[in-house]
Amino acid sequence: MNIANTVEASKITLSELMLPSHSNFSGKIHGGYLLKLMDQIAFACASKYSGCYCVTASVDTVDFLNSVDVGELVTLKASVNYVGNTSMVVGIRVTSEHIQTGIKKHCNSSYFTMVAKDENGQNVQVPQLILSDLEEVRRFYDAIRRIKQKKNLKAQEEKFDHTSESGLLNLKNYNVIVKFNN
Repeated sequence: MNIANTVEASKITLSELMLPSHSNFSGKIHGGYLLKLMDQIAFACASKYSGCYCVTASVDTVDFLNSVDVGELVTLKASVNYVGNTSMVVGIRVTSEHIQTGIKKHCNSSYFTMVAKDENGQNVQVPQLILSDLEEVRRFYDAIRRIKQKKNLKAQEEKFDHTSESGLLNLKNYNVIVKFNN
C-alpha cells in the first residue's frame, strides 16, 4: 500500500443514461436510484485511493436540488477530500444533462465517509492525502468543519433532556400537539 496518495489519483467519473426503469410514478428518476449510483462511485473512489475494499460508514446531507428526467445523462464525479486513519471522506457531485439541448443541471452534492477494510474485515490504515492546490485544501478544511459540526451536534443531542419541562416547552415553536393518555 502507498504511504501517501494524491487527490488526483482518487478521481472517478461515472455517466449513465436515465431509463424509464429508473423512474418513479411522476416520471422523475428515483432519488434512491441516484443514491445507489452515489454509493457505487464512493466505493470505487475510496477503493482506488486506498487500494483496499471499502465500506460506507455514513452519508452526509443529500439535498436533491434539481430533479432528473428520463432520457437525461447523469454524471457523477467523485474524489477523496479528507482522510483519517482508516476512513476517507469522498465528495460527490451529481449533474444531469439533457443530451439533445446540452442543458446541464446540478442535481446534488454529498459526502460519503468510507472505511478501508482488509481481507478479514478489519479496519486498515489508509494512505496520507497529498493536497496539490488551494481547492483541495479548501475541501479538506470543509471536511474537518463538517466532522466537528457532526461531533458537536451529537454531543448536544446526548445532553438534551426531552423529558424535562424545558424540553417540552421548546415544542411550542413547532406544528405539534403533546397529549399524553394516562
